[in-house]
Amino acid sequence: MDPTAKTDRPFVNLQRSDSIAWLTLDRPERRNALGEEILVSLNGALSELRDDETARVVVLTGTAPVFCAGAESKVKSNSSDDERRTAFAGRKSAFRRLFERSTILLEGLEQITIAMINGHAIGAGWGLALACDFRVSSSKAQFWIPEIDLGVLLGVGSTTRLVRAVGPIRAKEIILGGGKYSAEQLKELGLVTRVAPPDALLEETKAMANTFAAKPFAPLSQMKARINAIAENAVPAVDVATQHFLTR
Repeated sequence: MDPTAKTDRPFVNLQRSDSIAWLTLDRPERRNALGEEILVSLNGALSELRDDETARVVVLTGTAPVFCAGAESKVKSNSSDDERRTAFAGRKSAFRRLFERSTILLEGLEQITIAMINGHAIGAGWGLALACDFRVSSSKAQFWIPEIDLGVLLGVGSTTRLVRAVGPIRAKEIILGGGKYSAEQLKELGLVTRVAPPDALLEETKAMANTFAAKPFAPLSQMKARINAIAENAVPAVDVATQHFLTR
């Protein structure tokens, strides 16, 4: 990436290369799982990027071998389903508040955002990717949402983004069914933008990032905001009412 500037926070690295910012979840020993500390760091980095006058594109990724394993859990791998459900149901933390803040910040960035999904994206990890404008995935990555089987609810923001993207029937299949999906399957559904072999993923992502970085930023960011507003609220009435005012 040939970074020109680097900012380190606990479990999150922010590097800048020309007008592209690379934001990396860096907790490989926990498969980049999202706990309170990493979310605080992520929110700090996203807030910094929100006011960054040089970055035109933001790429979000994770340190290999996965993109993000979802919400952090101290449940042992050999625990029974009942033990997992009990642990998740009794967990008290600021996770939901911090995670929703992360996805709102990410979705609201003026820059174009690209999730470079270099490994599995599970639960909240998939939710982070959904908050990006585009998703470039390794052909080896798998996606699934285990929340229902763990006895908890998927966050409102991630649920909303899935319903908007694929409609309620398909969203129910994905969320309630909890099945695993390949990158190619999600590309067919429009949830993944591009799929690349693992060894070509970085170059594919760079090519997309450079394409957007070369475009005029003002109309690009304003059009992104308009599309997001239409997706959320249907046609933004103020824009429609004022767009064709006469020049006096």
